[in-house]
Amino acid sequence: MFETKYSKFLTILLVIIIVAIIGLAGYLGYNYYKNYTIGNESDKYVSTFIEQVGNNTTPTNTTEEPGSISENITPSEVGSNNNSTSVKTYKGYPIAGSIEIPKTNVKYPIFQDPPTVKKLELAVATLYPQNAVLNTPGNVVIVGHNYRNGLFFSNNKKLSNGDSIYITDLDGKRVIYKIYNIFQAEENDTSFYNRDTDGAMEITLSTCTDDSSARIIIEARAE
Repeated sequence: MFETKYSKFLTILLVIIIVAIIGLAGYLGYNYYKNYTIGNESDKYVSTFIEQVGNNTTPTNTTEEPGSISENITPSEVGSNNNSTSVKTYKGYPIAGSIEIPKTNVKYPIFQDPPTVKKLELAVATLYPQNAVLNTPGNVVIVGHNYRNGLFFSNNKKLSNGDSIYITDLDGKRVIYKIYNIFQAEENDTSFYNRDTDGAMEITLSTCTDDSSARIIIEARAE
């Protein structure tokens, strides 16, 4: 009698373990597929965007290769022509340009502010100033999630002073920014947004730390 009950218990336990393993495998598989799809689509989009807007500025003094051109995105997803006055969109949202960080394999369109929840599930976005224009004098803050899985700004903690960030704007101008300052700030700290750049073009990347207790702030200046 005891052995029969014990056998049933072990059978039920085994079934529960198998179901849990299958569920976990399915969850991990779905996340991997989702992350791969997001990264692959954004990579193709950025390559086509850079090709279509003209790539007016070629990076110099660097051996880093941001990536090759892909041709699997239709022109309608980027814009009908190279005129900067035309609205260029990604997934239905207007973009301000694109960002590439070779060291962390980042290659995403940059949504025009405001950085809504839906936008930040697809790419990164400008936060400051309002209606920010990339590659112009002053500081532009770009925000992205840290999902701790390689997407968006998850690997910003691996960046160092001197690393390169490529920003391409709607006019096709592609500028190399060099990181010169990295620090952590409180979530509501905006003191560094409106900083005096002395006429230089600067960008600030902002994302949360792995434990979400603070923000990793990266400041970079155009070469």
